[in-house]
Amino acid sequence: MSQMTISDSQNVSYWRKALFQNWNRLRRNPTGRTGLVLLSIFALMAAASFIPQLVSPIYNPMHGVDPAISHTSGPSFKHWLGTDFIGRDIFSQLLAGARIAFMVGITAAFMSVVLGVAVGIVAGYAGSWVDTVLMRLADMIMVMPTLLVVLMAASLFGQLSIWTIVAMIALFRWPGVSRVIRAQTLSLKQRPFIEAARIAGASHVRIMIRHLLPNVMPLALLYMTFRVTSAIIIEAALAFLGFGDPTTVSWGMMLQWVWKTGHMFQAPYWLLPPGICISLLTLSFYMLARAMDEILDPRLRRQGE
Repeated sequence: MSQMTISDSQNVSYWRKALFQNWNRLRRNPTGRTGLVLLSIFALMAAASFIPQLVSPIYNPMHGVDPAISHTSGPSFKHWLGTDFIGRDIFSQLLAGARIAFMVGITAAFMSVVLGVAVGIVAGYAGSWVDTVLMRLADMIMVMPTLLVVLMAASLFGQLSIWTIVAMIALFRWPGVSRVIRAQTLSLKQRPFIEAARIAGASHVRIMIRHLLPNVMPLALLYMTFRVTSAIIIEAALAFLGFGDPTTVSWGMMLQWVWKTGHMFQAPYWLLPPGICISLLTLSFYMLARAMDEILDPRLRRQGE
């Protein structure tokens, strides 16, 4: 028992050291550094989303209306990006949209990766009929077009809440992660340290959690960054098509409002900011993913060095 405890503490120390080294490599990587800078800017926007409405109720992104303005107006000192068709502040909406984008992207990605990792480890480690059943289920879900299925659900059940959209995105985005994690697990379970854990009396659950999970986590984090970008784009597309949550201000909803009211070409100060923010935020996560891929793949890391 004491030997297992010592082994566990050594594993924790090893992974802490590896995490610190990879973080330093990420900061030195030009692509990763650029992604971190962009991500930090949007994180500050999300954190500052509550400030305007604390200054004055007219800056509430959903219900705040400037009584002096009842229509679309251009940028001014009072409204930095102008106002929408009923006099709501566009800059406040842009900040609120950053908070929603982070919430949707990270939550949906985290849920899909957790489910994908769990299924992948169980399928790869158990093998036999368990592997077959789980992978056939993953195949069936993988071939379903996520956006189309969510659109059909919205048509059948009416307007979807933002949390329902998040859950549906996560439900249809885990199969790709599970297949990659399964392949990694099939390789890892043949390693000597897994056999040593079995001989030492470790249960199957302990082997999967204490020995397999830490070794697939870097790959899972890599795929999580890719899943964030797809979740943000899917939510924006749903909102633009009119199937988003009407009680939530998101960048996709802003684009839907500017299109629905006929200001697509008349108000570039309303159209461009949410579109640019969607592009830059997804780009920042993509750049982080590419940098992480270079760091985690020894061959790519040697080429970069």
